[in-house]
Amino acid sequence: MGGNRRFSLELTSSEAGLRLDRALALRLPQFSRSTLKAWLKDGCVTASDGEPVAPDARVRGDECLRFDLPEPAACDVVAEDIPLTVVFADDTLLVIDKPAGLVVHPGAGCPRGTMQNALLHYAPDLSVLPRAGIVHRLDKDTTGLLVVARTEVARLALIEQLKTREMGREYEALVIGAPPPRGSVDRPIGRDRRQRVRMAVTASGRAARSDYEVVERLGAYSLLRVRLHSGRTHQIRVHMAHIGFPLVGDAVYGGRRGVALLPRQALHARKLTVRHPRTGERLTFRAPRPRDFEEALARLRAQAP
Repeated sequence: MGGNRRFSLELTSSEAGLRLDRALALRLPQFSRSTLKAWLKDGCVTASDGEPVAPDARVRGDECLRFDLPEPAACDVVAEDIPLTVVFADDTLLVIDKPAGLVVHPGAGCPRGTMQNALLHYAPDLSVLPRAGIVHRLDKDTTGLLVVARTEVARLALIEQLKTREMGREYEALVIGAPPPRGSVDRPIGRDRRQRVRMAVTASGRAARSDYEVVERLGAYSLLRVRLHSGRTHQIRVHMAHIGFPLVGDAVYGGRRGVALLPRQALHARKLTVRHPRTGERLTFRAPRPRDFEEALARLRAQAP
């Protein structure tokens, strides 16, 4: 299977007798059954004679199916020569270690100078993909790992991994206070009704869960390792502030406490685990803490009893 939006799949005698949607779910586990059924329903999967195939058709065992996926909207963002730290690259994926201060993709008030602009300069072929293959994001001042798809098949597979929580994301956060050694915050997050630029724990929000453990006690501060089970906007920042332990330097949710120690939120995406969409191999990447984060920890260790 290859290509961005068109590929072929040969079924074998081992699938004979199965419903087609079931056979495809077994052969293409990187996609959900609902996604595969949608492609079948929309006529994106055709037999060798060019006729669309039905989801409930029975497999003979000698079919060669052609997939013609919907064309994604082309990316019209301009390429810019902005340095990127590329942790991994092949013809399917890129993994980037994002620095603080770099916005992930253009938006209101930030049309240029983003990671998306930089990606288009690094790999011009990404221009045919929505948002240049970016499937998840980090806040402007959060550092660490992001995965980028280089084909449409890979993009859809990574989105599916995010939805099913197969993609593992682990962060380090420096917080104010001394939370219990480990815990879980399982509270829904939605837009703050009073301040629309903020998110908040709210009953009308979407389900969100963050598990944390204390890695190091540093006087009045604590270094945490946080694992996400969902991907809501500002999730870790909102959850930790909600339970009374805001992130150092978080002007939005922490009242600027700790900004003298670190003038941005102390949050770093340290570990990323994905299943390679083409090979199926489980890949794990780690990113070292950035210098300003390390310097803040060093100052606290020097001061701690």
